[in-house]
Amino acid sequence: MSVDTTNLIQGPATLYKGAYGATEPADTAVNTTPPSSSWTDLGGTQDGVKLSVDQTYSELEVDQITLRVGSRLTKQDFTIETSLAEATLENLSLVLNGGTSASGAGYKSFEPNVTSSATQPNYFAIILDGYAPQQFRRRVVGRRMLNIDSAELAYTKDKQTLIPAKFAGHYVSSVIAPFHITDQTS
Repeated sequence: MSVDTTNLIQGPATLYKGAYGATEPADTAVNTTPPSSSWTDLGGTQDGVKLSVDQTYSELEVDQITLRVGSRLTKQDFTIETSLAEATLENLSLVLNGGTSASGAGYKSFEPNVTSSATQPNYFAIILDGYAPQQFRRRVVGRRMLNIDSAELAYTKDKQTLIPAKFAGHYVSSVIAPFHITDQTS
């Protein structure tokens, strides 16, 4: 097998946040910025953006055969993980999965959501725009997301303040997949 170096990928990704159920850009618009009326750019990131899909399979076995005879998917998780470099109240609100924001002359404020654990959380959508093979664009749409990581703001003398985020995808419906990936081809 020969190596096709145009299939190698390197470069940053951009993250956008939209409301849960926001109109997704068409697959044909993979090389364009999502409309700002529905999608907000989350700004700079640090140390990249990572898409992970974790699959757990249950092993099927029989007494008569020593090898695994089959497997069944029993769990699937997908996450989009990064450190948000712009430590804004809006990004803090995102990683805390919502809250109350206010602003006035010379200030803006945020208070976290402290509702009952029985209350439905504020799901949102995430778009990860990055590179695909041959220097084309790749778009990953996470349709029903929540941050599942701890939120922290570290203020140190010699390091940048970052907001870590690990957005986990959740089930949408039997006919809508939790995420969608589109690669530009020309």
